[in-house]
Amino acid sequence: MNPTEELGEFLRTRRAQLTPEAAGITPYGARRVPGLRREELAQLAGVSATYYTRLEQGQSTNASESVIDSIGRALNLSDDEKVHLHDLARPATAQRRAPCTPEQATPGTIRLLKAMTRVPTVIMGRRNEVLAWNPLGHLLVAGHADPDAPSRPLDRPNLTRMLFLDPHTKDLYRNWRDEASLAVASLRFIAAQHQDDAELTQLIGELTLKSSDFAAMWTKHPVHQCVSGIKRFHHPEVGDFDLSYEVLHLPGTSGHRMMTHAAEPGSTDAAALELLAAANETG
Repeated sequence: MNPTEELGEFLRTRRAQLTPEAAGITPYGARRVPGLRREELAQLAGVSATYYTRLEQGQSTNASESVIDSIGRALNLSDDEKVHLHDLARPATAQRRAPCTPEQATPGTIRLLKAMTRVPTVIMGRRNEVLAWNPLGHLLVAGHADPDAPSRPLDRPNLTRMLFLDPHTKDLYRNWRDEASLAVASLRFIAAQHQDDAELTQLIGELTLKSSDFAAMWTKHPVHQCVSGIKRFHHPEVGDFDLSYEVLHLPGTSGHRMMTHAAEPGSTDAAALELLAAANETG
């Protein structure tokens, strides 16, 4: 990823989405494209139009924290988008990476995973590769995949890759497009924080080439750190049901996350999850 190009793209997409009325200014003259003009946004942010233009065109890489904050406020960015803007405008210095062994879930995380027998749980690396899952987590999100695949680094399932390239996974979600949009927004957030991650860049390139849906969503530059919500399943074993999910960031693991799923007690969703657990026990 080229940080200056990514920064320019992000600023342009957000400027195009912000109307003069929403920004609290009076529009003037005919507009060939939607959104604010560069000089209008510069005025709102309290910087010169020339400086903002250079920033958007990738010709300025030393914007101060106060300028970045002012631009974020002028664009009415969300909290996640403000973090993303800072990551792009002031990227961490890339460091030369020594060859390393494949990532593994920590022993403590594995013990916790094994104890959560009635909670579908998946441990993910920062690129959304599956480092481990418990039997119910495997059956929920990828029952058609080899349950031992996470233990083999070269064969590890990647939840984002599967979401766009695996027909079984596409059919798993009743609102696939919403699920896919959130996955792209999350990947954008992560990619800006790890701009020197070659494997992450390769994943993005692969998905851009192989999935027109991914390419179209990526171009819109969505940004969101997905930590909780509802997943609406169309499961081949138990049919339609909804589960809430929580994504827990594991400290000291360079981006590992634990995704858990749960149903409202006493609901039809909880009954469906019990059926899935029973299928796992008999299978």
